[in-house]
Amino acid sequence: MPKNEYIKDFNDKISARLSLINTSNEFNINNNGFEYKLEPNKKDYLGLSFLFRSVELDLGFAPDFLKSNTDNANSKLFNLNFRMFLNQWMQTIDVYNQKGFTTVINNIKFELPGTKTFKIGGSTSYIFNPNFSFRAIGFQNEWQTKSAGSFIPRLYYYFTQLEVDDLGVKENDYFYDIAIGPSYYYNFVFHKNFFLSLGLSAGIGINHNELNYGSSSESNTYALYEIGSRIALGYNSDTFFTGINSNVLFLKHHADSANKVEDKTTYFEFYLGYRFKAPKKFIKLADDFNRKFGF
Repeated sequence: MPKNEYIKDFNDKISARLSLINTSNEFNINNNGFEYKLEPNKKDYLGLSFLFRSVELDLGFAPDFLKSNTDNANSKLFNLNFRMFLNQWMQTIDVYNQKGFTTVINNIKFELPGTKTFKIGGSTSYIFNPNFSFRAIGFQNEWQTKSAGSFIPRLYYYFTQLEVDDLGVKENDYFYDIAIGPSYYYNFVFHKNFFLSLGLSAGIGINHNELNYGSSSESNTYALYEIGSRIALGYNSDTFFTGINSNVLFLKHHADSANKVEDKTTYFEFYLGYRFKAPKKFIKLADDFNRKFGF
């Protein structure tokens, strides 16, 4: 295969990355004119990632010794992200498991230790321009050596469970989201070792929800609007890499002005990483797999 002058790959190396991450999945809810916000108590966590060729595995946990987490007793946050690349296809899977929220009603802040959310889903994307490297933005097992951009359509799909058991309220809601979101990303290489990446997406789909209040329940299907953005700035070398990576995803369910849910996932990461030679067995296994399946 001819060498791509826009991208340098690291097929013989494993990339290990340690990250300090601020993330949350929060909700703005308007239920028949009664509007409130559910914000998770605990946001900061440490992430550890391992990348080899097309596969990335991210693990994260929120330790109590981080300052922002010390006053969040009994709150929990578990986040897992999995990404895989197959030629110009990209597959992501995300899991958020949160417990412990706060809300503000009539300018009074309330703790909601019994409120929990669980989200699982992801996206399937196709990168049209083979000279554009999405792996170089947040995954660092490639190096964008010349500026390039690409149109990237995505199919999003998420399941979210919201369980409230606080302030005399018992509620258990389920949200099913699916949307198509065209996007465009550009990696600007302004120095041999430095890059700036910008991306924006906007899409539309449907949301189906099942709402359970005590002994009553209802289900609805609404229009779903998706808006996403990403900004990344980084430094790359053959071994060491570092940078910041941030993105926001809005999923908005609208029936009318008095009934809507805004589901917002935010992510900000500062990372340090190092690439080291992969064991020969890893390389041989990957090469044999690629030959067998024609990748």
